[in-house]
Amino acid sequence: MNVIRFQDLCIQGKVAGTRVFIRADLNVPQDAQGRITEDTRIRASVKCIEMALESGAAVMVTSHLGRPTEGTLRPEDSLAPVAQRLSELLGRPVALRSDWTEGVAVRRGEVVLLENCRVNPGEKKNDPALARKMAALCDIFVHDAFGTAHRAEASTYGIAEFAKIACAGPLLAAEMDAIAKALLAPRRPLVAIVAGSKVSTKLTILKSLSANVDQLIVGGGIANTFMLAAGMKIGKSLAEPDLLDEARAVIEAMRERGAEVPIPTDVVTAKAFAAAAPATIKAASEVQDDDLILDIGPQTAQALAAQLMRAGTIVWNGPVGVFEYAAFENGTKVLAQAIAQSSAFSIAGGGDTLAAIAKYGIANQVGYISTGGGAFLEVLEGKTLPAFEILARRAAQAN
Repeated sequence: MNVIRFQDLCIQGKVAGTRVFIRADLNVPQDAQGRITEDTRIRASVKCIEMALESGAAVMVTSHLGRPTEGTLRPEDSLAPVAQRLSELLGRPVALRSDWTEGVAVRRGEVVLLENCRVNPGEKKNDPALARKMAALCDIFVHDAFGTAHRAEASTYGIAEFAKIACAGPLLAAEMDAIAKALLAPRRPLVAIVAGSKVSTKLTILKSLSANVDQLIVGGGIANTFMLAAGMKIGKSLAEPDLLDEARAVIEAMRERGAEVPIPTDVVTAKAFAAAAPATIKAASEVQDDDLILDIGPQTAQALAAQLMRAGTIVWNGPVGVFEYAAFENGTKVLAQAIAQSSAFSIAGGGDTLAAIAKYGIANQVGYISTGGGAFLEVLEGKTLPAFEILARRAAQAN
């Protein structure tokens, strides 16, 4: 995708002396006392900020935090803890500015944090008047928040329409490159793992991928629905019987292309959904009426792992079993280790997927880990994200 990249502007010397407005994703978890409990997103945003400072810009950064009510800034919605942590990471003061849409005083070589952007009336609805005010604050707008790339809001989309220059920051650019590598020009075979509790929440993803991937591995409740669609018994396992036709359509679409949706040949069952519930490995054809399927079996896991080892590209969204419980984690663990050992380019995203990656310590062996959540899912659905669209349009206008 052709967009202007902030890194290129810095290299070309076009940033010195400019006012740079960075839309970052600093939406970090906090405890009841407002203390940050996990700062990955803040640390990830430092690269873009330092790039701007080192290039001689006056730097403004903003982000949303939580779900504030527009027009009202409650103490728990303030970016004050983020400003403090950002100051520590940058090794310089980071002042927090409120009521900033009418103007911001910031000198070259300084960085200020602009209070929670979702407090501004009109932010969520992408109000043009608000977007123009934001654009007037800067010479260069940098979108570096992939987690918001699927939202057309004033600080993510509107400002990009009206700013003198609108470009992608290093985090957003990296997401664009990884997505293009995995989905637009993949090395074959392309294997996708899509797992979760319900087919309904990922039906559009399954349909979109079925037109492109060489193999579609399903897991969790989604796999149970596909097993049911294939005429197999699943006991009292979580499934969506009303979506069997949709599941069969995905299977048929894959089959027509010479691709496949592997159905488990063995499973791990229990009589109750509990960490201490005794686990039983059995053939998929032997599931009883009172069984809960909570993981794929070792035979299925090994067969899928072998296919992952032969893949050219792997897209991973969701664990294939209840990996939080030791008795039902083997399937997810085996596939995670196969992804880590595979020579394929791999891209992974989604909260549970990231938790599995962390649990099995394979972060450094996954080609790209997306932190976008909803944005990553929309990409898998085949949608063009608003941030990608507006940045590509602005780049075309600049040429």
